[in-house]
Amino acid sequence: RAAMELTPNAVANLGIGMPEGVAAIAAEEGLEGMILTTEAGTIGGIPAAGADFGVTTNADCVIDEPAQFDFYDGGGLDIAFLGLAQMDKSGNINVSKFGPKVAGCGGFINITQNAKKVVYCGTFTAGGLKIETAGGLLQILNEGSAKKLVKEVEQITFSGEYAQKKHQPVLYITERAVFELTPKGVVLVEIAPGIDLEKDVLAQMDFEPIVDMVKIMDSRIFCEEKMGLA
Repeated sequence: RAAMELTPNAVANLGIGMPEGVAAIAAEEGLEGMILTTEAGTIGGIPAAGADFGVTTNADCVIDEPAQFDFYDGGGLDIAFLGLAQMDKSGNINVSKFGPKVAGCGGFINITQNAKKVVYCGTFTAGGLKIETAGGLLQILNEGSAKKLVKEVEQITFSGEYAQKKHQPVLYITERAVFELTPKGVVLVEIAPGIDLEKDVLAQMDFEPIVDMVKIMDSRIFCEEKMGLA
């Protein structure tokens, strides 16, 4: 249970752009009062990333996976960080089906339906995306060949409409832009320093977000030094 919420922007600096990196940031920044869990049944400690996901260093305890999902289903999570494979104009997320490839939803629905807040993390495009950070700025070295922000997702693994009915706060975080789901639609709230709004964000989407008061992300995100979140 996260008693202290990570700033949404902190996740955007992850090289892999995946939610599992939240643990690495929390450890690096020395954040306390934030208890991280994984669906494998670990509670507390520092969850591992990549192929070792599900393993946790210095866990407070490890429970059976069914019991962990009882906790998730019961609304025990204050905030959930999940992957952003594909997103659409309604705020829907697809992580389960891409053409003939069916990855399945796994525990995605259990975790997202009853978490008090949901944050989706991922790269803005896929297929060859290369970025560089230096001096507090983000630079796109090679744009990805596949757009991930589309007009309509192929399969709805998370429903933006349902989230709105529940008044569930939802954020979508990428390396270059942050969006928020509101009753009016998907709103662009932040872009990274060094990014061109038209060329690097809007032109790489298949739908138009609401663009009103767009802020610039904290430049500390794109520096090597710690942000000092603690």
